[in-house]
Amino acid sequence: MAGNSFGTLFKVTTWGESHGPAVGVVIDGCPPGMELSGADIQADLDRRRPGTGGPAASPRKEPDRVEILSGTFEGRTTGTPISLVVWNRDAHSKSYEHLRDIFRPGHGDITYLKKYGIRDHRGGGRASARETVARVASGAVAGKVLAGRGITVTAYTIAVGGIEAAGRDLDEIGNNRLFCPDSEAAALMAARIEAVKKAGDTLGGVVEVCAAGVPAGLGEPVFAKLDGELARAMMSIGAVKGVEIGSGFAAAAMTGSENNDPITPDGFASNNSGGILAGVSNGQEIIVRAAVKPIPSIAREQDTVDLDGKPRKIKIGGRHDISAIPRIIPVCEAMVALVLADFLLLQESVAAMAPRP
Repeated sequence: MAGNSFGTLFKVTTWGESHGPAVGVVIDGCPPGMELSGADIQADLDRRRPGTGGPAASPRKEPDRVEILSGTFEGRTTGTPISLVVWNRDAHSKSYEHLRDIFRPGHGDITYLKKYGIRDHRGGGRASARETVARVASGAVAGKVLAGRGITVTAYTIAVGGIEAAGRDLDEIGNNRLFCPDSEAAALMAARIEAVKKAGDTLGGVVEVCAAGVPAGLGEPVFAKLDGELARAMMSIGAVKGVEIGSGFAAAAMTGSENNDPITPDGFASNNSGGILAGVSNGQEIIVRAAVKPIPSIAREQDTVDLDGKPRKIKIGGRHDISAIPRIIPVCEAMVALVLADFLLLQESVAAMAPRP
C-alpha cells in the first residue's frame, strides 16, 4: 500500500495494524554517532499508551515497550536504517467480529473497502490510531536530532469540547492529565469529558504545538514550504481535520496592518506568521494548531449500512477513548519533529555544498 513513508532525507516508513502481531517503523537517514537507547523513545510512547489520559482514555492495556532491532551499535546510531518494533499484547479481535459485514460511521471502513476491495474490520486495521505508535517512536528519534541543535517541540491542549484555555503556562502542562497550560480550563475540560462519557458520546478539541530554537532558513519558497509540509504532516494524523499556522483563520478577519509582524532591530515585534514567512522559517517560535475531531466510536445508536447496502443500526461497544486528547499530544509533537528534522538536514546539506569564500 502506497503512502506509508514520510520525509526526504530523514525518512520514516511505518507498518503494522491495530490487531496484528506488532506495529513499527523503519527510519532511514538518521545521522550517525548520536546516542540512542530505548529509554529515549519510551518516554514519548508512555504518554501515547492506551490506558493513560484519565477519564478520556481507552481501557485497552498495552505496555508499548519499544525494541530497537537495527541501526545502533554500543548505544549510538550507525547511519544505517533504524528499525523499531512495538508488540501488540492486548488486542481483543473477537470484540470486532460483529463489524465484519457492517460499516462504522465516521471511520474509514467504507472508504478502505472502496479503495482496496478488502478491509481489516478488527479495530480499523491500518486506519486505526494504533498506527501512531510508530509515528511517536520515530518522532522521538527526530526529537533527539533536533535537541542536538537546540530545538525543542512541545504540544499541549488548548481546547476540549468547546472549552478553551485562556493561558499558556507551559510549566502547567505536566500538572494535569490533559496536558493543558491552563489549570482552570483543564478542570473544566475534565468535567466536560466525564459528562459526555456518561451520555455515551465523545469529544474533539484543539492541540497547539510550539517549536522553539528553530533557525531561520528552513523550508522552500514554492512547493515544499515549511508551513505546507507541517500542515500535510498534521493532516496525515487520522483524527485531525484542520490545521492553523500562527494567526491562522483569524488572519482572515484582520487588516494587513494588524496581521503583519513589525520588524525591529531586536527582531519581530509579534508572531502572527507562526514563525514562517514565504514558506521559510524566520527564527521565531513556530506555532501550529490542529483541530481534532471527536472519536467516531460512540455508544449511541447510529444509522449505517452493511456490505449489501441494506440499512442497519449500530452501537459501538468495545474499548475506545472518549477523546483523542490527550493521547494525540505526542503524535502531534512527533509529526512536527519529523518535518523539522528533515528540513534541518536538508538545509545542512545545502550549506555543505555552498561555495566557500
